[in-house]
Amino acid sequence: MIVITAPTGNIGRRLLSLLVEAAPARGEELRVVVRDPARLPEAVLSRVEVVTGSHGDAETVDRAFTGADAVFWLVPPDGSTTPDQAYRGFTRPAARAFAAHGVGHVVGVSALGRGTPLAARAGLVTASLAMDDLIADSGVAYRALANPSFFENLLEDADSIREHGVFTDTAAADRPAPLVAVADIAATAAELLLDRSWTGVDSVPVLGPQDLSPDDLARIMTEELGRPVRYQRQPYEELRSALLGYGLDEAFVEGMVEMKRAKDQGLDSGGTRAPQAGPGTGFAQWCAQTLKPAVLAAPAAGDPH
Repeated sequence: MIVITAPTGNIGRRLLSLLVEAAPARGEELRVVVRDPARLPEAVLSRVEVVTGSHGDAETVDRAFTGADAVFWLVPPDGSTTPDQAYRGFTRPAARAFAAHGVGHVVGVSALGRGTPLAARAGLVTASLAMDDLIADSGVAYRALANPSFFENLLEDADSIREHGVFTDTAAADRPAPLVAVADIAATAAELLLDRSWTGVDSVPVLGPQDLSPDDLARIMTEELGRPVRYQRQPYEELRSALLGYGLDEAFVEGMVEMKRAKDQGLDSGGTRAPQAGPGTGFAQWCAQTLKPAVLAAPAAGDPH
């Protein structure tokens, strides 16, 4: 039995699709933990067992992990609380349930930076790595998927790219860093969940095919979208003010700013790309398949853009 948390999110829905196709041939049963089963594709509902509730809730994970051999663990973003509560606090009931139900293997979504000096002051990344330690201490065999920033973060700038030809971030324009498509994270998770010959605790970097700077991204977007795109660096104070303006918890906002600053100082650099079954998703490919349709889409009715 493989249990999938957050099955309707960016990574989880792709992972679920992969496992629904591959698991039956391997004799694997699937169970998902979801707040709203109506958000699951209808074709999937008949092929998985559904536990309704939040996987941060002790009673829910107690039901979900009964009889489980492996679990895919992903903490949903929650800017209403502190980074420690958002990661370790949310995960604590699950860690107890892993031990109580003898779950053998857990694959979790985490971040790069473990073992580097920057990891101790990297905000949300620091909290994510502390979550990994909590899971590892439960006694399971654990693989933390150590991810850089996602290509999909750029979808938040789709309107700005469409209307102004601009995307923003806080990194130096010429600093190369790894970036990854969520589809590649899902594929790595599926491989680990289906072949559980691994033991112990370790991190698995999922880095994407190449390091790219914001200027590189702008150049590739310009080529793939057929329109000029430029990068505009955002000051940290401007980012902080914008996030606080959305009503996010002050400590969580500070954790976001600290993470961004650590990444700009090289937190994600120096990782080794592990061998994988395929080449991974290149940024140009992702732009053509995902970003371009989002940018070219007509604004919704009533959208002021």
